[in-house]
Amino acid sequence: MTTELTHRTPYDELGTHRHLLISERLRQRRRALGLTQKEVVARLRRLGVVTTNKALSSLEHGAGLDVCKLPEIARALDCSLTYLVGLTDDPGSWEPDARHWPASSERQDATPPSPARLPAQREQPLPAAVPHILGPMP
Repeated sequence: MTTELTHRTPYDELGTHRHLLISERLRQRRRALGLTQKEVVARLRRLGVVTTNKALSSLEHGAGLDVCKLPEIARALDCSLTYLVGLTDDPGSWEPDARHWPASSERQDATPPSPARLPAQREQPLPAAVPHILGPMP
């Protein structure tokens, strides 16, 4: 069922597409690791996410997706958020694939923001205890 998402996908279809893709990726990754739903639920509990086999089954079938739990789900399934949301086909990669996430130079609507609209640079590093849920920090 995996379909390639390109920058030509109408925005109103994007949410539906990603929702279904995340559900599919959850199921595929669990199976690729040889885990049962019960084992994934146990991993999630160790990460502080209380859920049930029934709830996980619903997630895998496209219902009840809670984006707040995606970082823990990715960790329980030993994969990146980038993989779960369909921006890469490599479960271990944090970098989006070019075919799923075209470079801004490939986008026709890409306009750099004016300097006045750019956020201020962070002067202090994040504390070591803050998890890097979107990937390793440079």
